[in-house]
Amino acid sequence: MNRTHTGREAWQPYTAQEKEAILRELEAILGSPQFCNSKRYPALLEYIVKNTLAGRSDLLKERTLGVEVFNRPPTYDTNTDTVVRYTAGEVRKRLLLYYSEHGQNSSLRISLPAGSYIPEFSSGHEGAPEDSTTGSYDSSGSEPSAEAHVRMPVQEPDSVFAAEKPAVAAVPSSHMERLQFTRVVWLAVTAAVLIAAVVAGFWWHRRASRPQSALDAFWAPVLRDARPVILCTGSVVFAQNNNYSGVTTAGKDLDYTFVSMQIASAIAQISDITVSSGATSQLVSSASTPLTELREHPVILLGGYNNDWTIRLLDPLRFHFSPHPNGVILDRMQPARSWQRDQSLPYSSADDYAIVARFHDPTIDGWVVAIAGLGRNGTEAAAQFATSPHYLQLLGGQIGHDFAKKNLEAVLKVNVIDGKSGAPSILAVHSW
Repeated sequence: MNRTHTGREAWQPYTAQEKEAILRELEAILGSPQFCNSKRYPALLEYIVKNTLAGRSDLLKERTLGVEVFNRPPTYDTNTDTVVRYTAGEVRKRLLLYYSEHGQNSSLRISLPAGSYIPEFSSGHEGAPEDSTTGSYDSSGSEPSAEAHVRMPVQEPDSVFAAEKPAVAAVPSSHMERLQFTRVVWLAVTAAVLIAAVVAGFWWHRRASRPQSALDAFWAPVLRDARPVILCTGSVVFAQNNNYSGVTTAGKDLDYTFVSMQIASAIAQISDITVSSGATSQLVSSASTPLTELREHPVILLGGYNNDWTIRLLDPLRFHFSPHPNGVILDRMQPARSWQRDQSLPYSSADDYAIVARFHDPTIDGWVVAIAGLGRNGTEAAAQFATSPHYLQLLGGQIGHDFAKKNLEAVLKVNVIDGKSGAPSILAVHSW
């Protein structure tokens, strides 16, 4: 026997139409910003949802998922390789982010319960059918969860009070007082819930209606990610009586590496952005940071020729750095065009150039922001550019629509006088 209800409860699709509705919801999720820029998260979510709909929930085990989704060998050690657990945790977080930012009005919802690889589906339709004999369906075949046990119709306070009316004459006054107190509590709780709902609705409406600044739009893909941000800075060698002291890039074999005052200034400017956004960040040196630490994290690269990861990750892009030690920014689409410091002038007087880039990198499967100058003055000016609402407004005007979502690069020029960095200016822009 079926009954209708209001509210959102666990629901198991059985008919072809119901399963098709879940697949449409899955398609909308996979196309959202929380999933579309990654490979691992969509792959896992799609696999577990489709196999659940096909009745193959027995496949949704950690080792099987590691083999089928992430191409691990059948004998891989799940204790040391936690790719399935880590990815499932991220999928769980991203589903919550999706429904809080984009899917508030979705009539169907897909969730991944903690400690499980079997997704749950819930319906928010008013009057959605549910089998009263089965209650909440657990596709794993285990007992209903604690959440399912508390999903039961609750009588309204008026109904409880009315049910006692025929026996009013026989009810002791103390019992009547308890009933009246219960009714007052129910009314208070209901009022509190309504007020909370109104406040939450107002907050979400205000957030959604507030115009997004160019600064927010530029940093959104990196700082709205649920994962910690890796702030990867270049470092240099410091040695007395060495003409290349403070210029030569530090290698991973050095115990101590150094940064210039300009790089320190850039770190401070970028750190202020991450802190104000509420993002968690970790400062690391490029010389001692392996690729495995950068994977599946948003990454901010500081420095050009003193940062090997900047040179490597920018190399496939249109604007990139020439191989060391030439000190040139190249244009892949216009090979005749390039930018470099005037070698005939002292280092403290030669104008500098820089690249500011934001792109999704397939090598680390995450967003990258590069703030990199030919020299340290260029990096400092690029950091000023990337943290300035004014300069980013100018950049957004050249990029056009979808500024917050596009991959982009800009080449900057900065005047240098007595070693001090001047205001940056935009020389070239590319987006895709």
